[in-house]
Amino acid sequence: MRAVAQRVSEAQIRVEGEGVGAMGAGLLALVGVAVGDGEADARELAAKLVNLRVFPDGEGRMNRSLLETGGALGVVSQFTLLADTRKGRRPSYVRAAAPEVAEPLIAALAEAARAAGVMVVTGRFGATMRVALVNEGPVTLLLDTRPPPG
Repeated sequence: MRAVAQRVSEAQIRVEGEGVGAMGAGLLALVGVAVGDGEADARELAAKLVNLRVFPDGEGRMNRSLLETGGALGVVSQFTLLADTRKGRRPSYVRAAAPEVAEPLIAALAEAARAAGVMVVTGRFGATMRVALVNEGPVTLLLDTRPPPG
């Protein structure tokens, strides 16, 4: 699984004009599921996201996690993170898992983060979403549960 995680002061997710998720301070994670990913990848990525030390401590150093700050986690599925753009002008998505595989893994990631004690908001799988956020820092990180193919 691959995620782009951004430290945010707020974020909103809308589908067809309807608000489906809103959060205050925390991490917004755009998440792509790769062919071959499984439940272990979902649990590993959830643990990484809730424990990432990217929030300031009393001295302003990035030394605190979502669990320590009480921040929220936004999870938005995004298969385009698995795009291969090395050849031509049209991205290839052959490394992205099929929707029937990806959807339960996105749900498993969200559930694992909730089970760890973090408030989680999600988008709507397969929908065209409008995601608005205020990136704090800015802090933006790329996370992978396994190395990308070479």
